[in-house]
Amino acid sequence: MEYRVPIHTEHDATRAIMQARRSAAAAGFDEARVSMLGTVASELVRNILKYAGSGELIVRQIQADHVRGLELVATDQGPGIADIEQAMKDHVSTSGTLGLGLPGVKRMMDDMHVESAVGKGTTVTARKWLK
Repeated sequence: MEYRVPIHTEHDATRAIMQARRSAAAAGFDEARVSMLGTVASELVRNILKYAGSGELIVRQIQADHVRGLELVATDQGPGIADIEQAMKDHVSTSGTLGLGLPGVKRMMDDMHVESAVGKGTTVTARKWLK
């Protein structure tokens, strides 16, 4: 099952976070993981609003090798990330924040991939598997 949530406002961000939580629960994650996946969705959509202004969060249940999971894909057409490797380091921020967002997402998820092109946008794909 896949849900696409357009992100333009804080209200959209809240809808996306709630959808991620509902999908995680439906996939069979326990309450702690459901909460964690809501936190990951929150970080991803807040980055969309902060850096790009708008975008989309795709929430989908996935399966591979008889293992179920949840995939979150955040996309935007914003300014992009000039140095992904640097952005993935703790305490690195271009907006004066703590710089823990993307590195924190990476720590919470099993798989994470960032694609970005300056002036064209960013796509972050993050997966969590039921174990």
